[in-house]
Amino acid sequence: MILFLVGYAGSGKSTIARRIARCLGLRVVDTDKCVEEQVGASVADIFLYEGEEYFRRSERKVVEELASDADLIVATGGGLPTWSDNMELLNRMGITIYLRRKPEQILSRLSAYGREKRPMFRGKNDEELLAFMHEQLAQREAYYAASKIVVDCATLSDDELVEYIVSKIE
Repeated sequence: MILFLVGYAGSGKSTIARRIARCLGLRVVDTDKCVEEQVGASVADIFLYEGEEYFRRSERKVVEELASDADLIVATGGGLPTWSDNMELLNRMGITIYLRRKPEQILSRLSAYGREKRPMFRGKNDEELLAFMHEQLAQREAYYAASKIVVDCATLSDDELVEYIVSKIE
């Protein structure tokens, strides 16, 4: 079984993936970290020096390499489901779970480091970042919502979210 957590940057995919993995005994894979390891550069540097197209192709390669794996949970990059036919691929390969959060909730979860490590968030004040998130989420919602399981995280603590997802999977 492969579980794919999808959702906007900062929605908690990596954190929740690690917690679900502990409950279900799954291995955790973070697509951003895999790309960084394969390319030998940070996501920010890949975007800066190689461009988004190169990053997205590298991301797709990571996902395709997971096809032969079993019993893992994958925290995807926020843009991965929106590129090419990636969302269809994820749905064919496993169970996709959309962590739906409003921009205000995402912003409240972000640390200073969390903002700085994401190139698209850099240099924006809270007001600019919220406007940017609202615009991008509107563009991405249809991709994310194509997930097999959609979880509205607005009223759930991380503990409740993990418990809910684990109950859906089991």
